[in-house]
Amino acid sequence: MNKQPTNAPTSSTTALRHGGRVLADQLAALGAEMLFCVPGESFLGLLDGLYDHRDQIKVITCRHEAGASNMADAYAKMTGKPGICAVTRGPGATNASNGIHTGFQDSSPMIVLVGQVGRDMVDREAFQEIDYRRMFGEMTKWVAQIDDAKRIPEYLARAWNVALSGRPGPVVLALPEDVLSEIVATPDVQPKPVAESAPTPKAMGQLEDLLASAKQPLLVVGGPAWSPACAQAASGFAERLGLPVAASFRCQDYIDNGHENYVGAIGIAPSPELIRRIREDVDLLVAVGPRFGEMTTQGYSLLDIPNPRMAFVHVHPGPEELGQVYAPDLAINATPSAFWAATEAVADGDGRARWADWRAQKRADYLAYLAPTKVPGLLNMSEVIRHIDETMPADTVVANGAGNYSVWVHRFHRHRAYRTQLAPTSGSMGYGVPAAIAAKLVDPDRPVISIAGDGCFLMTAQELATARQHDANVIFLVVNNGMYGTIRMHQERNYPGRPLATALNNPDFVAYAKAFGMEGERVDRTEDFPAAFARARAAGNGYLIELVVDPEALTPSQTLSAARAQGEKRLLQETSRS
Repeated sequence: MNKQPTNAPTSSTTALRHGGRVLADQLAALGAEMLFCVPGESFLGLLDGLYDHRDQIKVITCRHEAGASNMADAYAKMTGKPGICAVTRGPGATNASNGIHTGFQDSSPMIVLVGQVGRDMVDREAFQEIDYRRMFGEMTKWVAQIDDAKRIPEYLARAWNVALSGRPGPVVLALPEDVLSEIVATPDVQPKPVAESAPTPKAMGQLEDLLASAKQPLLVVGGPAWSPACAQAASGFAERLGLPVAASFRCQDYIDNGHENYVGAIGIAPSPELIRRIREDVDLLVAVGPRFGEMTTQGYSLLDIPNPRMAFVHVHPGPEELGQVYAPDLAINATPSAFWAATEAVADGDGRARWADWRAQKRADYLAYLAPTKVPGLLNMSEVIRHIDETMPADTVVANGAGNYSVWVHRFHRHRAYRTQLAPTSGSMGYGVPAAIAAKLVDPDRPVISIAGDGCFLMTAQELATARQHDANVIFLVVNNGMYGTIRMHQERNYPGRPLATALNNPDFVAYAKAFGMEGERVDRTEDFPAAFARARAAGNGYLIELVVDPEALTPSQTLSAARAQGEKRLLQETSRS
């Protein structure tokens, strides 16, 4: 018969403990501060272990595993530390896969702890049994199952390191429930620094040579493993050399958008002029961090494959990303912090003067693109975003998921500080609500706004209960056009006049918020938004504003009718050719 361990905290690494307590002790030793979960019977031992660390590790109880995993992703983005998520076996794990996939495509360090059937039941298709190595193999950096409680410190140390090293990403550890109840004596992990890749002096010399010969260069920032210090170094480097800077998809907060060297974002609804300049004029492209995936490259059409037209420098912490799609003239395997530190030795040159007109033109193009557009209906989202932009503090966090509503956020909001944007590069709907809640829990003093479409919001709206339970004072904006707008747009462009499955029958969103004890109101006109937003800012326990927009206001530059006409024209052209 196994002896029962004491529940009292102990500093001894040889004391008898059950596996759940060992696991909780390792999380504490590694510096975990927050764990997002939906509790399950398959990891009761871990919950018991966390009880003794409740003053150090805050356990956030969520209402759906997708909410928990997306909160873990947002925590990772906000802090740079692994976001910790715990979910039960089977349905809990499948639900959590949403946030795991988001974390993988966003290169967010995460550790997802998944309950598993007991070791004596494996491979019998026991209740809720899944082989997580097969299930999560394509969307994680590492998946493992801990079959010996004595090895829990070893596995946690490796998981922490794998999640943070190279190109960061999610790790999944499966936890058989009998391992979590097994009594063992095992030494605790001792935290160690993560290895950091750095550029060679030769590579930095080559970069300096390329900059010296460039006539129309562009610096593009984004990707994983950044920090406020990296953002400051990037803007300082660009200013010192006179480089125009663009941001990759959903990384607009990597440089102050008010900086004179910032020229816009590449991704959803970018400035057509910026895209044209990259395709036709840029002779040196220096990408620090971004993978240059589908969205940033406009469907892999922005650069020639495999050899870009211009000289191409690619800096990335994951060596497997260098040359994966585009063959760089100079590949630099380095973390952003190491790269920016190395740029201090790069000579200023005469770029500030030589590129002055080029930089000024790009900046002027960006500023012109910020001007609000005219759209059908009584409420104009470009004016709403402009008001938020002009009235909120520079450190305000804006979180959103996916949908046409996000185009207004990306185009008209200027991010003034690092980690003021939380948005999934995976295009996952439902991200904005849990991400905003996590951001507020990480930093309660910063204003946080969640912006979601009516379809996007209801994917994770139950997490309003989590916000209220844990006192996360978030402003929720729900953009209601009564449809899955992005899909309707694609329907009209490809199959004009034949919409199906995109119309939505929505609840009373204000009443919904009130059911959770949160005040709110409905806004139908642009001129009513400032007063409503002021009331939202003054609220002490969160606030929801339903923004009713005309379905015709599809994007800042195209109406629903225009999208249909575009599709009809395309069909007519195809018919005439055939």
